[in-house]
Amino acid sequence: MEKFLKDLFAGQSYDENNFFLIAGPCVVESEELIMEVGEKVSTICHNLGIPYVFKSSYRKANRTSASSFTGIGDENALHLVKKLGEKLKLPTTSDIHAHDEAAPAAKYVDILQIPAFLCRQTDLLVAAAETDKIVNVKKGQFLSGPSMKFAVEKIRNAGNQKIILTERGNTFGYQDLVVDYRNIPWMQAHSVPVVMDCTHSLQQPNQTSGVTGGNPQLIGTIAKAAIATGANGLFIETHPNPAVAKSDGANMLKLDLLEDLLKQLVKLKKAVQ
Repeated sequence: MEKFLKDLFAGQSYDENNFFLIAGPCVVESEELIMEVGEKVSTICHNLGIPYVFKSSYRKANRTSASSFTGIGDENALHLVKKLGEKLKLPTTSDIHAHDEAAPAAKYVDILQIPAFLCRQTDLLVAAAETDKIVNVKKGQFLSGPSMKFAVEKIRNAGNQKIILTERGNTFGYQDLVVDYRNIPWMQAHSVPVVMDCTHSLQQPNQTSGVTGGNPQLIGTIAKAAIATGANGLFIETHPNPAVAKSDGANMLKLDLLEDLLKQLVKLKKAVQ
């Protein structure tokens, strides 16, 4: 495991040979919600020896419809994420959308996540790098794994070596995505850990209803294939009741299903080592 990841997970009891997990509800809806999810996932991961990063977006800037929920207020949401991290002794992450968000968000979270649509934005990548936080860049739906070397170079040239890349599928027609698992070893060739986003890769974007669709029943399939092909970590958005979630409910994993899936994945990880 990369040194910066060992440092990140230093406060957790885990199996260093295991995959790590980035998980939480898509967006901060309330303190009660994130605490419920964070506490349950943290307990599961502790019992299974899985290093865990809590994830929830403080604001959703890339919504299909202008009427969609975007957040409870940036400072309020970031404060709640930091509060959760301190209470549960977990590293945390959230995405940023513009260069001037990097420094403020870095005061609250341990990893700055760059959305897939913005992975080529030089000023955003440089600003994130300059905070000296870990930078997790999601591969654009329009890019190949090898082409992500340019995002990596921008961050490294800004003086930051703490980089994660995340695979989240490629555009397949107008309203679907497909995962090319070659991108996992291709992106690892950039000498960075690679995460598989098991939920956003199952999105069905550009629906005329104004709400993104999804195929959550295939989350396990995506996750198992990612572990089998050597992914260092998994990204899974989860919610107690996805049907009422205020963002990405169509492709989040129901929280009650997470433990059984992770048990299967731990067994698979040991089998393929």
